Amino acid sequence: MPSPDPGRTRAPRVPIRYGARPCSLVVCRGCCCGDPRKTPGTDHAGQLDRLRAAAAASGGRLSVRTSDCLGVCERANVVVVQPSTEGRRRGGRAAWIGYTLDDDSLDDILAWTEAGGPGVAPLPDSLALQLIDPPKN
Repeated sequence: MPSPDPGRTRAPRVPIRYGARPCSLVVCRGCCCGDPRKTPGTDHAGQLDRLRAAAAASGGRLSVRTSDCLGVCERANVVVVQPSTEGRRRGGRAAWIGYTLDDDSLDDILAWTEAGGPGVAPLPDSLALQLIDPPKN
């Protein structure tokens, strides 16, 4: 394609290379997830604090963010475990985990992500029981 200005030369295209992305957790905190009226007895703020502390201590191998409603309210609390760049390269896909209402669920999620998460480490049997389908919208 010719340059729009004949007196100027176009800089050569350089491919954009992005850094490796860590395994990441998307924690639903919309209309039902994180709502003590829906799931009383669960320390929702404490769960999020614990996940964020694990991410801070991971040396960049884990990130945590929150999302508004992910659309599967009947399975609250929902955490989506997204693979790292390496996990995605090995075929890993996001795992939607429902009913994360207790410390055991968080322990299993954190142990899995510490081992590499989707595509890198096998899904723990306990979390396989909590897998849910993402919404189809």
